[in-house]
Amino acid sequence: MNQKAFCSWSGGKDSCLALNRAIKNGYEITHLLTMCDETGERSRSHSISREMMRAQAEAIGFKLLMPSASWQNYETVFVEELKWLKAQNIDAAIFGDIDLQAHRDWEEQVCAAVKIEAVLPLWNENRLDLVNEFIGEGFRSVVICVNEKFLPKEFCGRIFDEQFVKDLPEGVDACGENGEFHTFVFDGKLFKNPMPYKIDEIYHHAPVFPSGDAASFYYAKLIL
Repeated sequence: MNQKAFCSWSGGKDSCLALNRAIKNGYEITHLLTMCDETGERSRSHSISREMMRAQAEAIGFKLLMPSASWQNYETVFVEELKWLKAQNIDAAIFGDIDLQAHRDWEEQVCAAVKIEAVLPLWNENRLDLVNEFIGEGFRSVVICVNEKFLPKEFCGRIFDEQFVKDLPEGVDACGENGEFHTFVFDGKLFKNPMPYKIDEIYHHAPVFPSGDAASFYYAKLIL
């Protein structure tokens, strides 16, 4: 295929598996794109430090773009990044969403605006099949965020493996697609070497989203 693409990159298992599939399908990945918060110091989606995200990208050998945005100007900043990527002859965007239709609609809308194809390699696939593929491919990740509504603090900081999935309460998605938990990938076939990390602390945070909805999370602060 040799179609140039970038990957919308959270640093977690789903974007990693989508990236891995895209490479297998012949896409030439040139960049990873991670949106940061207003400070520019942490990723918007998973609150991972810039240092950890850059170390991860270096370990798998891709250029990482990390623009900063508030919730209010998120789309504007994202589209500006798409325009720059399109100018580099990149024609496809890889996303790791599984079945959140609102996410897909937004991704297809912003990509279409700059004539980039939105590609979702994991779309509508069985959750356990995806988990088994991720683990079977040799990828390893740590759970760096849990939503207190679904999971207790003890799940935060655990390795995402078969036992973790077995221990999930009934009704919690095995991939965390509904925001129950997030992960950070530190080893696997795309990595030149395993990425060392330490959990500095487990802390509590209750952000308020643009909709006005509040949520309560436990985060694992990762350091090198």
